[in-house]
Amino acid sequence: MNGAEALVDTLAGHGVEICFANPGTSEMHFLAALENPKMRSVLCLFEGVATGAADGWYRMKHAPACALLHLGPGLANGLANIHNARRAGSGIVNIVGEHASAHLKYDAPLTSDIEGLARPLSHWLRRTDTARSVASDASMAVAAASSRPGQIATLILPGETSWGEAGDPKLIPLTTVAPSAPPSTRVDHIISVLRSGEPTLIILGGRATQGRALALAGSVAASYQCRLATQFFSARVERGTGRVPLERIPYAVPAAVDYLKEFKHIITVETGEPIAFFSYPDKPSRLKQDHCVVHNLVETDEDSVAGLEMLLDGLRGKTALARLQPRSTDAPPQGRLDPISIAKALAAALPENAILVDESLTTGRETLGLTAGAAPHDVLQNMGGSIGFSTPAATGAALACPDRRVFCMVGDGSAMYTIQSLWTQARESLNVTTIIFANNAYQILKNEFASMGVGTPGPQALAMMSIGNPRIDWVSMGKSMGVPSVSISTAEAFHASLLASASEAGPMLIEVQL
Repeated sequence: MNGAEALVDTLAGHGVEICFANPGTSEMHFLAALENPKMRSVLCLFEGVATGAADGWYRMKHAPACALLHLGPGLANGLANIHNARRAGSGIVNIVGEHASAHLKYDAPLTSDIEGLARPLSHWLRRTDTARSVASDASMAVAAASSRPGQIATLILPGETSWGEAGDPKLIPLTTVAPSAPPSTRVDHIISVLRSGEPTLIILGGRATQGRALALAGSVAASYQCRLATQFFSARVERGTGRVPLERIPYAVPAAVDYLKEFKHIITVETGEPIAFFSYPDKPSRLKQDHCVVHNLVETDEDSVAGLEMLLDGLRGKTALARLQPRSTDAPPQGRLDPISIAKALAAALPENAILVDESLTTGRETLGLTAGAAPHDVLQNMGGSIGFSTPAATGAALACPDRRVFCMVGDGSAMYTIQSLWTQARESLNVTTIIFANNAYQILKNEFASMGVGTPGPQALAMMSIGNPRIDWVSMGKSMGVPSVSISTAEAFHASLLASASEAGPMLIEVQL
């Protein structure tokens, strides 16, 4: 068994089921080792698709995927979505091919400082020196990626390590640490805050927005008469009919400050205090009022279920039932397309257990508020703000949950960053509906231009925020990559296209003309 074979066998033995790959010459032995039936390999035409898909996979499976990247430039191409994954607490095992050590002294064109590129975004980083050590190094990488929250583990694989003799390595048990409950002293303090009766907001993040933790949070809010919210962006939220509804702290600083102004206390669960996404002249970075005190209940590496159960234990059985989201009865919209009609069409069309991947700050700004009463579904959002997140994440989510329909909402400017995802979706016959809002502009930049107080943009500034000359033909783009594609311009057509996409297996692209 060579080093590459030992590496794949070890990853698969620890439950890494899938490798999103964009290989090159230095990864040929690893590519050959992917014939191992225990691991599925998925070809991506750009490294940012591979790393973003690994993020989407983790968010739905709570288990790491592998991303295979070609040398330093391949890693660099994948860094934007590695950044997004890191901010979301997603675990990924990155395998980065490297020249054989004896070749490095010749400074071949693709030689680079891989450690220097990887270190800022990797929690765990190692260059595995010999084929016989690759199995133990791989075990440590999976352990790091499997921690809570998930971590970015980067294993650099030199050529001689890949093709060298590894022997018959034994699978080393993972040494992962189960999340602990928050200390009782901290919980007792939070109970005293909640019993004060002063206006209190609990902000949920991480895994607290899912499953039993979300249900418990709803009971806490009902029992202690406080409110529940998320940050503007969340890694994954379970929402819709029959689930605990969560408010959303606004993105715009004035709106967020106004939303938070009444609260005397903010309690955080697997997240931090709300802050502005950017710094704006004459606007605060901290969104809460000075009189508001932030209290942490559960750290990101702790157990939210245990912490919320401890809060309810403080009531000694006098708990109230959580308020659950009722089903929306709104009819599908008709007429012109705008953020409200788009959101209402989605609410009416989303099938049960759909996954909604949202990277649409402008056109989709009404979506989460108006889809709260849709059928039960999950929402994944861009935690790191690096553009090009949604189509790769939708790809990974669809592979993780092949029995669920994935809807990906993205603006035309953002879609161009990682449009290669469509090819992988077609190749793998994935159930993804990609919704591209085509306003032929970087509309978010126009909004940010105004927020910065720069004044009215001049012709050159406007040109830098326009992508309509030449106009991108999204239907031709989708079809060229094997994805059935349609273009629509009315709310009725949008709703009908959503329903049609959910009724057929495989991918579809809907261009929404704005």
